[in-house]
Amino acid sequence: MLRILLRRRKESLEPKDVTIVDKPQVKRAVSAAALGNTMEWFDFGVYAYVAATLGKVFFPSDSPGVQVISTFATFAAAFLVRPLGGLVFGPLGDRIGRQKVLAATMIMMAASTFAVGFLPGYGTIGIAAPLLLLVCRLVQGFSTGGEYAGATTYIAEYSPDRKRGFLGSWLDFGTFVGYSLGSSLVTVLTAVLTDEQMLSWGWRIPFYVAGPLGLIGLYMRLRLEETPAFQEVEAKHQKAEHEEAEHEEADGAESELSEEDRLEQARMSGKGRLKELFTHHWEAMLICVGLVLLYNVTNYMVTSYLPTFMTTTLGEPNLTAQLLVLGTMVLVVLSITVVGRSSDRYGRRPMFLWAAVAMIILAIPAFELIREGGILLPAFGCVILGLLLVCFAGTSASTLPALFPTHLRYGGLSVAFNVSVSLFGGTTPLINSALVESTGNELIPAYYLMGAGAVGVVAALFLHETAGKPLRGSSPMVEDEAQARRLVARSRSTASRGARDVWLTLRHGHLPRHGGKAAEEHDRERDLAWEARERDREQEQQEQEKGEKGPGQ
Repeated sequence: MLRILLRRRKESLEPKDVTIVDKPQVKRAVSAAALGNTMEWFDFGVYAYVAATLGKVFFPSDSPGVQVISTFATFAAAFLVRPLGGLVFGPLGDRIGRQKVLAATMIMMAASTFAVGFLPGYGTIGIAAPLLLLVCRLVQGFSTGGEYAGATTYIAEYSPDRKRGFLGSWLDFGTFVGYSLGSSLVTVLTAVLTDEQMLSWGWRIPFYVAGPLGLIGLYMRLRLEETPAFQEVEAKHQKAEHEEAEHEEADGAESELSEEDRLEQARMSGKGRLKELFTHHWEAMLICVGLVLLYNVTNYMVTSYLPTFMTTTLGEPNLTAQLLVLGTMVLVVLSITVVGRSSDRYGRRPMFLWAAVAMIILAIPAFELIREGGILLPAFGCVILGLLLVCFAGTSASTLPALFPTHLRYGGLSVAFNVSVSLFGGTTPLINSALVESTGNELIPAYYLMGAGAVGVVAALFLHETAGKPLRGSSPMVEDEAQARRLVARSRSTASRGARDVWLTLRHGHLPRHGGKAAEEHDRERDLAWEARERDREQEQQEQEKGEKGPGQ
């Protein structure tokens, strides 16, 4: 009898507890979310590649270095309002839904980027020109504050647990495709147009392209449904409210809320969620800030600062610098989904940890190669930076959402992500250009990357492994019914073994032990063995199906 009671006390999954994803809807979700990032980074690619031209149009000065710093200061200003956008859009996305907020951020991003192409220059309206550019950048920054965190949350909550790394990597695939498209367009214009034509009207063309891209992205996002995880939380909340209303009606209660209800409403409000984040999830916030710092310092160093560093500081031709960085982006695009799939197999923590260590070791050699001049050696230096960047880019979208529970995920990720990007990522071009200009030391960017690598190592050491596991506060997610049945069977078997171990321990007159490193290691080895058997079984099944279809089908 005791054994039966113990077995019932053990948690085990039922078929209704496992969510089977809708594969067509997953594809639409990934495509729509990635397109928003494509739109965002198309603008970044354009801005980074035409920074010198924009400096001449909006910030006339005798010093090219001062013009570049002024341009990057406007670029960095957009990042100052990103935390504000995160504070607004993040909790809003947790309250009204991810899809609605993502549609709003898409409209704002596309409109503000499109508007830059119509701005008159300093020679036409004077000081009003850089001020209008600043306004457009601030709107872009505010909308971006809710974009990446929302898109990451959306994909993570739609992905099967065992493929979250692979599917999440498509989000940053969109990031670098957008950057590559923007930088490619500017590179073509630079090669085809004269300097006078580029300065007069050529720089406007890339910004005009943002309009059609934004309309396509908005159409795709309006067709999306809410994520299963958000619908699950909403259903539970509505059920609780309905039961409370029925209870009050049955008891003839007045419309006034009880103290407990008022506390719950306060907790679920925007301010209540933020308070819960900073009081109960501060460790996850700090880990998120550290990992985002590592990723985004590397990202903005390569994508935004490196082209200007090679042209303004090293004196390389514009076309050479643009082609080298563009080639690096192509390398990242081609390898990013491979990294995402690898993080599903080997784990998120090892990817971040060893790439951060490699950053500390290889940053100086990479920049020494870039300083050599020419094509070949700088290309090797860019490849090193690209391979380090893709390790972070291919892993982030699956790692960061798993740090927070469902009802706080969008808000927690928005706040931590945007604070880190604003303070450390978006300011990377400005700080490095200013330090190199003032000190004359061309290895400042390498030292900056080494510092980011050290922070990343610390954050990765405190990161808990989440590969193959359900998101916090969400049901397990699988691809088909067969996987659901195996997951339920495994859960019941684990619960049965746990109850048996407790029963045997009690029979021998000992109290059951809980936790401990030995027990955790034993459970982990058992889980890894089970996953290996499942992979072998699926591979055999796929080979069997191929054999039945025959070589000609």
